Amino acid sequence: MTFGRLQRRAGARPMSEINMTPLIDVMLVLLVIFIVSAPLLGRGLRLDLPRTEGAVAPDAPALLALAIDAQGRLYLGGLPLPPADARQALMQAAREAARRDPATEVQLRADRRVPYGRVAELIGWVQAAGLTRIGLVTEAAPPSPPPAPTPAPPR
Repeated sequence: MTFGRLQRRAGARPMSEINMTPLIDVMLVLLVIFIVSAPLLGRGLRLDLPRTEGAVAPDAPALLALAIDAQGRLYLGGLPLPPADARQALMQAAREAARRDPATEVQLRADRRVPYGRVAELIGWVQAAGLTRIGLVTEAAPPSPPPAPTPAPPR
């Protein structure tokens, strides 16, 4: 009988690789959250646009989106302009757009409760800055019901 040391097996070797499964799981959960919440992050600007029966305008290659809500606040590209210097900020943005591309189109969305004089004033500001292509954006009118058929005259 030998009284020696007991032989022990070597311990587990440290893992030198990163386990990617938890990282991928977290990324997929974040992706799902962004996919679900993206439609809810749409523009918060709600306008009551006039309804007309007209053709849909083609997409312009370069455009400047301008909106005015019922309270008279101006929005440029969906971002509100500070009321104190809204005219200056709008003129500066329009001048910059005209310098980049003189054919830039201004798409003006005005709430139906905005006075016509205010809309005309905005158009004047944009034209003074050098942009002449201005489109007034409206909503499509609901389809009208077909006319009732007229009965044939008796013979």
